Amino acid sequence: MTKTPQTARKRPAAKSAVIQDIRFYRANEKPYGAFSNLFKRPIEFEGEVYPTSEHAYQAGKAVKPAVRQWILSAPTPALAAMAAHGLYVWDVVPDWAQIKFDRMRAVLRAKFDQHTDLRELLLSTGEARLVEAGTVNNAVNRLWGEVDGKGENMLGVMLMELRMEYAKQRPPSVFAAKKTAVPKKASAGPKAVSKRVNVIV
Repeated sequence: MTKTPQTARKRPAAKSAVIQDIRFYRANEKPYGAFSNLFKRPIEFEGEVYPTSEHAYQAGKAVKPAVRQWILSAPTPALAAMAAHGLYVWDVVPDWAQIKFDRMRAVLRAKFDQHTDLRELLLSTGEARLVEAGTVNNAVNRLWGEVDGKGENMLGVMLMELRMEYAKQRPPSVFAAKKTAVPKKASAGPKAVSKRVNVIV
């Protein structure tokens, strides 16, 4: 009588790690609304103190110092953006299209360098994809974020770049650095046993 071979048990397929998106848009949404440039947190930038990072970014668009001050004094970041978007061509710095991304990176660096709590919030997102999820389908929202999943998401990209830089700068965990201490073997005869002592920090 021949034995029927047992059917090999199938191992469950390993689940691939899915990196979730963290989507943000409105500055008052907790906790990730702080990633919005409209989030009310003052930053010092280029010798001025701006009420938000949006003010700091948009002020760089103006050629004339008086116009910069006018944008800086806007009562809300949304109005600062509207004012900057409404500038005449001759009031905008000639190379704005080339320098605007570098300016945004510098503004974001100032924001997160100067506010430890925001930096820690950024680091807490791990490897999640950060997305500014716009609600109005226009060129600005599709450039700096995404609308219905479509767009360049440049603000999200820059935040992830900054997060990676901060992660590299962060020192290794104290717990990872500590090793288990092993005392020298006792010399009380051949049966002496060394004991392993855990260091508690």
